[in-house]
Amino acid sequence: MAFTFDPSVYGPAIAALLEPERLPELGPGLPNLAAKPALAALKASPLCMAGLWLLHDFLDESHTISQDQNSREGSFWHAIMHRREPDASNSKYWWRMVGSHPVIDELRAEAPAVGLAYTNPFDFVETCERVRGRGTNEEDSARRVQRLEWQLLFDHCYRHLL
Repeated sequence: MAFTFDPSVYGPAIAALLEPERLPELGPGLPNLAAKPALAALKASPLCMAGLWLLHDFLDESHTISQDQNSREGSFWHAIMHRREPDASNSKYWWRMVGSHPVIDELRAEAPAVGLAYTNPFDFVETCERVRGRGTNEEDSARRVQRLEWQLLFDHCYRHLL
């Protein structure tokens, strides 16, 4: 069964931060300053907040939250943030802290539908390193996989870790 991301299931405050759908850069991107007041006012679980700050390219805010979470999901957000920083070796360290995770299994199954095979997070870090900033179709596909990764992890955090 294909994953469908539906922002409306997260309530109006979160849904407003998820629309229009963002396709973040593989690198740090530029913080979405228009979203900052809504993010700062939002009351949600720390894991969801780490993801929302990251989605809007506030890497420092996401990092502050994710590094304080003693969980595989906190390490997952932390690994993504370092991959985008970009700091490949630090990202890979945090991927080792994540270990196996159901979101990785889902990503492996769902990623081909958005244009790129996903084997494991370590290989994806290397793919991002290789295609970042090139403006190629492969970079676009990697960005779509990254968005899918974000969606799957956010949904997991929202539904299972409230």
